Amino acid sequence: MTDTAPISTPFTADSTAEEVIDGIDLTGARAVVTGGSSGIGTETARALAGAGAEVTLAVRDTAAGRATAEDIGASTGNTRGRVAPLDLADRKSVAAFLSEWEGPLHILVNNAGVMASPETRTPEGWELQFATNHLGHFALTVGLHRALAAAGGARVVSVSSSAHLRSPVVFEDIHFRERPYDPWQAYGQSKTANVLFAVEAWRRWQSDGIAVNALMPGAIPTRLQRHVGEGELERLRAEAGAEAPALKTPGQGAATSVLLATSSLLEGVGGRYFEDCNEAPPGEPGARRGVAPYALEPEAAERLWEVSVETLSV
Repeated sequence: MTDTAPISTPFTADSTAEEVIDGIDLTGARAVVTGGSSGIGTETARALAGAGAEVTLAVRDTAAGRATAEDIGASTGNTRGRVAPLDLADRKSVAAFLSEWEGPLHILVNNAGVMASPETRTPEGWELQFATNHLGHFALTVGLHRALAAAGGARVVSVSSSAHLRSPVVFEDIHFRERPYDPWQAYGQSKTANVLFAVEAWRRWQSDGIAVNALMPGAIPTRLQRHVGEGELERLRAEAGAEAPALKTPGQGAATSVLLATSSLLEGVGGRYFEDCNEAPPGEPGARRGVAPYALEPEAAERLWEVSVETLSV
């Protein structure tokens, strides 16, 4: 965990992606947003495109991606958007995306994810949420390292969640082969992995000029909740009580991602976790806000990197 003062900005939970990026010129920059065809991914991509970036929507459903790209082009006047197929739970799909990428990459927003899904395993036997939310993004980002380094001052944004406070990475049984499967623990573990990835990637890559940070976007009704019934959502709201966060619009939910991807206020900043457009304070396990100390633990971050490399090499 960093001992330096937390980063604060003029922006808040109510700020939108459009407000955060106002006045920033991304002409000539290239960006990739995973899961960019819906929810906060779309609004993240729209903000980047509105500032002039060439944005690639990396999505499973390319038809939805094309429709989103057309909508973004119509609303921003920037028609240089691209759509590329990417299934993060499929190693061949990630490899195919990487093989097609050419040239520098200035911004990578690892936004796609799956939340609280029924117990599902990839063909390799990996638990789906960890495979999608962490391993797929790990393989993608490491595979794009050369392109990010070539950009000079690249930004990588790792979209995590306050759900990381539900579970550390349980290295002894990451894929729930021994313990009973719990969809929220699995989700929380994968979101902790998103933060630990930012910690270790920053340590390894800051000399390449690549800044990597993680964030909690907020509570936003999107397709991410497709595996969670209304009854379960009501239970979670009741469980949170007065700590239940106010719902954000997709534009507000995208604000912190866009801040980390573009703001000069974060020049040279990495390995940190943000919420509501500011660096988060420490949070205790089971809380609704803040960052768990275990999510910023350098030893755990290094161990996760090594485990990820080993897992993907089999």
